[in-house]
Amino acid sequence: MTARVLLYSKPGCHLCDVARSVVAEVCAELGESFEEVDITAGPDADRLAATYGEEIPVTFVDGRQHDFWRVDPDRLRSALTGR
Repeated sequence: MTARVLLYSKPGCHLCDVARSVVAEVCAELGESFEEVDITAGPDADRLAATYGEEIPVTFVDGRQHDFWRVDPDRLRSALTGR
């Protein structure tokens, strides 16, 4: 099963740390999983850094970009529950 929430982040990013906490809390509350991708590592690092480097953290829900820089827990909860 694929995670419904994807979080693009990079090491040393304080906004990423906050976003990770919000995403983890909301996903745990709703029984959802999330995947985190470090945009500075792996075979797609150059492309991901060029695309999202100025906007991280970036969240996707169900394959569509949801937020960047900050994650609002109520907005994320609504996206995951359809409310």
